This record gives sequence, structure tokens and C-alpha cells, in this order.
Amino acid sequence: MVWSRLRRGRAKSKLPLPGVCGHRRHTLRTERLLLYTPETWLDLAAALAAAADPEAQRWLGWDKNILTDAQARETLLQLRPGDTDALRSSPFARSLLVRPVEPRADLAETLVGVRLSDGRYAGTTELHPGTGEIGGWLAPHSRGQGLGAELFGAAALLGHAHLGLETVRAGHETTNTASARALAAAGFVAGDGPPRHTLADGREIDSLWLRHTATGPTSRCRGAGPVMTHERAEGSDAEGY
Repeated sequence: MVWSRLRRGRAKSKLPLPGVCGHRRHTLRTERLLLYTPETWLDLAAALAAAADPEAQRWLGWDKNILTDAQARETLLQLRPGDTDALRSSPFARSLLVRPVEPRADLAETLVGVRLSDGRYAGTTELHPGTGEIGGWLAPHSRGQGLGAELFGAAALLGHAHLGLETVRAGHETTNTASARALAAAGFVAGDGPPRHTLADGREIDSLWLRHTATGPTSRCRGAGPVMTHERAEGSDAEGY
């Protein structure tokens, strides 16, 4: 049930191989990450847990406290979504696994990342199809290892090769050197954007904007929804790890 949409077959970490995109769902793979559209509330809870610590919220500035219980956060981030036997033995995990997630057209495309080395949740990236803006964050145990470049590179690939976007863009706080390095390593270059940005919690920051342009033809996969034309969505800055 956990991986019902993906092709069967497992690696050493018990993770499945990426499947074919469809029904507003996508799967991508980088050198060290498997990324996929959340399937269950377990995926969503782990995505929130990865960014709920004070260090991440320093940059993300969400408008309310998410998973403030440090023990609950750590429990979620220790889980391996491909290890079905372990998940079924945990009442907490089972309660989240039975709640499926259906992607919504009015929300950002979200990809949850899992480390191929050990199968643990590693982070999350988002892309707003109507604006081409991406964002993302890594879990505490996955920071400082160069995974941010893979995360943002996957977001760019999602935009160019899955959603048909010629250009995607990302913003980060001027002092967020981790995001700056990761975006540069993923091939983002200086772009246009407002010099000031208001986070969801009301804090105003000095911001820098970058862009990533496709080097070849773009394409839309079977998982792409209708072309979005809505105004700029909030909360999509590429920072927080």
C-alpha cells in the first residue's frame, strides 16, 4: 500500500524503483535521493518534521508552530517509508499510512525526498506551476552533505521535464549561505525578484532571487495537471536547511 503506484523491486535500503508519472504524481531520482509525490499522511508528516526544528524555521518562518515536540519529530525522521514491516509494527506509523493523500491542483507540486543510502526521509521540495517558484528544506540529519544541490536540481528537473516550464526561480534570504551554495551547485544563476520578502509569520527579510533555465526542449509528463495561470503563491522560498 505504501508504494502502490511504483514499480515493484527493491534496492538494499528496501526502497522501490521510481515508477511512471501519472495522476498528478511524479517520481524522480538523483544520485543519492529518491523523490516522489506524497502518497500518505506519513509522507506529509515527515516532510513537516524535517523543517519543524528552530534552525529550519529561522529561514522558513511558517505562520504557526508545526510539530514542536522534538521527540515526535525525531520519531518521524527515523522512519523508513520503504520498510513496510517496520511501519506496520508501529501504531503511530500505521495510523498515518491508512490516510492517503490526493494531490490538489490548487497547491504546489511537492516531492518528498528519501536517502537511498539508508531509506530515511531526507527533505522536501516544492514547485508552484503557476509561478515557477521552488522551495525546499532538508531534515537535520541530511544537512551539510551537499544534498541541497540534488534537492533543488530535482525541482528544476520537475519544472523543465515534467511540467513544461522553461524557467524556474527561487528566492532566499541574503544571509542564508547554505541555500545560496546549494542553488548555485544546482545550476541556478542570478535572476530578478523583489529585494524584500515577507515570510508567513510576518517577518520581512532581504532576499536574493535566482533562476534556472532549461538547456533543451521542455516537456510535460503524464503526471502534469492543467497549465496553471494563478497569481504568485506564498511560502515558496528556497530556504530552510
